[in-house]
Amino acid sequence: MMNIMSVMIYIPMIMIFCGCWGFISYNKHMLNSLLSLEFMMLGVFWLMSTQLALIGSEVYFSLFFLTLAACEGALGLTMLILVVRSHGNDIFSSFNLLEC
Repeated sequence: MMNIMSVMIYIPMIMIFCGCWGFISYNKHMLNSLLSLEFMMLGVFWLMSTQLALIGSEVYFSLFFLTLAACEGALGLTMLILVVRSHGNDIFSSFNLLEC
């Protein structure tokens, strides 16, 4: 039977894998891409917090990582709002790179 520590390591790995799979396969809309990136960041944060708790290290690095992930999410939402206002939707196939 698996102990709780191995489960606490496997679940974030599955989250990271599912986030990568979602980012690669469902990349038609920008919102889907941003959500899968945030899901990967959540998995990385959970894995890092678990590993830092196991070795008894400081947790300040995980708080710093969480702050950077929140800033990344805010920048992604800002880009999404700018794209929707300028192009009318968030579908990648409708973007024209030559258009200003």
